[in-house]
Amino acid sequence: MAVSLQGRHLLSMKDLSAAEILAVLDLADDVKARRAHYHAAAPLAGRTLGMLFQKPSLRTRVSFETGMTRLGGHAIYLSPVDFQLGRRESVEDVAIVLSRYADVIMARVFGHDIVVELARHATCPVINGLSDFEHPCQILADLQTVRERQGRLKGLRLNYIGDGNNVAHSLMYGCARVGMHCTVTTPPGFEPQARVLAEAQEIGRGNGAEVRVVHDPAEGARDADVLYTDVWASMGQEAEAEARKAKFAGFQISRALVRHARPEATILHCLPAHYGEEIEYAASRLPQSAIFDQAENRMHAQNALLLHLLGAAGAPRGARSRPAAPHRPAARRKAPSKNTAAKTPKKRAPARKKAPTRRR
Repeated sequence: MAVSLQGRHLLSMKDLSAAEILAVLDLADDVKARRAHYHAAAPLAGRTLGMLFQKPSLRTRVSFETGMTRLGGHAIYLSPVDFQLGRRESVEDVAIVLSRYADVIMARVFGHDIVVELARHATCPVINGLSDFEHPCQILADLQTVRERQGRLKGLRLNYIGDGNNVAHSLMYGCARVGMHCTVTTPPGFEPQARVLAEAQEIGRGNGAEVRVVHDPAEGARDADVLYTDVWASMGQEAEAEARKAKFAGFQISRALVRHARPEATILHCLPAHYGEEIEYAASRLPQSAIFDQAENRMHAQNALLLHLLGAAGAPRGARSRPAAPHRPAARRKAPSKNTAAKTPKKRAPARKKAPTRRR
């Protein structure tokens, strides 16, 4: 089924239907398999991505910036010093101004309310590159990676072990949409938001997916097809890091925990990793670990998303896209009159032949 995401925002995994998620993943697979082709075709030639960063990042910045370059477009990095949202300039004004310059905006921020307000005032697509509530771009890459390793999504069992944070929220929504069972294993007091759990469970019921929260790592990992973790303390929670270490002890992907999962279970981590805490270094290097494929797929999944949002997903294969010409109404053609229509064209007289020139 053909889908269209042109002109849309992506603030949450809830914003996408199952069909739309699969359409993005299918295009991501094609972009990944035919990188040289897309680079030569340059489907985003002349397009600009404005990137707002309140939080620093390795993968988010490099994957978006490199991705735009490979698709023929351009990305502009704006650090917190450049815009100072809410202090130097209002979110509303930043959204309106950037919409005049850029074709799409990506924001990696602290408060989720910021991306919501950007989308409210922007006249171009806004992508949530990360907020304290969700991380949809990460989950698109995660689903691409799982499908690469497992061959499917529907019916698989994913166990996320760790803090009930933004990654957990987006995973719950994303898994529920595509029919994957999702278990969040977390210490008491660190569960995902109750509203997110209820919404994901409702979405999952319509797609044959169970979404649940448990507090026993072995129970959560039992028969899992995917084991996933994230840091115990996210950016902005550094003051809690030491206290969290004690509370999260044992909530780790280790070689011992992997034995509770299926033999071919895929290991994921959205990185950066704190080895010895949420994941054992040796477990991260097992053959079924896909953490670096997962990191690479950030670029491919986001490239596919950009192509969809900018209306270039169905661009002619192998042809360099050009900006659309401004629409002009077609000139009206006068209908021929009866007298004109009845007339037959006159025959032209044969051309007179030139006399040959004589050579001297």
